[in-house]
Amino acid sequence: MSATETKEAPRPAAMAHEAVELGTMHFKEANELVRAALSRADEVEVRGAGGQRYLGCAMPAGKRLQIHGTPGNDLACYMDGGEVEVFGNAQDQVGNTMNAGEVAVHGRCGDAAGYGMRGGAIYIRNDCGWRVGVHMKEYEGHRPAIVVGGDAGSFLGEYLAGGVIVLLGHAGAHLATGMHGGVIYLAHPLSDGETPAGLLHEPVDEADLAVLRPLLKRYNQLFAGEAQPVSEEGSGFWRLRPASSRPYGALYAG
Repeated sequence: MSATETKEAPRPAAMAHEAVELGTMHFKEANELVRAALSRADEVEVRGAGGQRYLGCAMPAGKRLQIHGTPGNDLACYMDGGEVEVFGNAQDQVGNTMNAGEVAVHGRCGDAAGYGMRGGAIYIRNDCGWRVGVHMKEYEGHRPAIVVGGDAGSFLGEYLAGGVIVLLGHAGAHLATGMHGGVIYLAHPLSDGETPAGLLHEPVDEADLAVLRPLLKRYNQLFAGEAQPVSEEGSGFWRLRPASSRPYGALYAG
């Protein structure tokens, strides 16, 4: 090294943990604050969340948010491998078009969680709103999953194209309307005549249990001490799946 050259200073390693307070901050300022904290730390604790939208949007693998309060719409939208844990309730469209990662909500969530979701997993300790899992899909080996510990509102799994939904409570009206791919696992079987047209309602088999058991185990791990633990054996579950690759073809045939 010559006398005129200077040695580049080493870049500081990311901090393990940082905390931010949101309160009534506007969502744009809140996201700028959170993103800045994530640039310095791998784990950020968000305190006093009060409806701010887009928290965790496009967050990559290796980054984690712990959120206290109520995050606003589109939490973890487009998330690409990060982790979000909410110690409270969440509003609408959790995991909108999410690619990878994990979201855990220690409460309930609003409508359209997992909208267009393409990968990763969402765990809801309690109930969810309407249209959860709408347009969820699989691609290139990615298989998204949503586990709901309580009851679901109407239109659960509407237009489902791929992925897995596990419902530990009861389903609302219009379950799986337009579903043409994926699978829904129900802890409470449907009554006679409740199976939507074009779908099959069957007891789970060993292949299903291989999918169910890790999801039930993770649900118990996340909400230990807060929710009634569920059996991780998966016995007694029923699956809801399309009867064919084109379950509604006859509706459009000339």
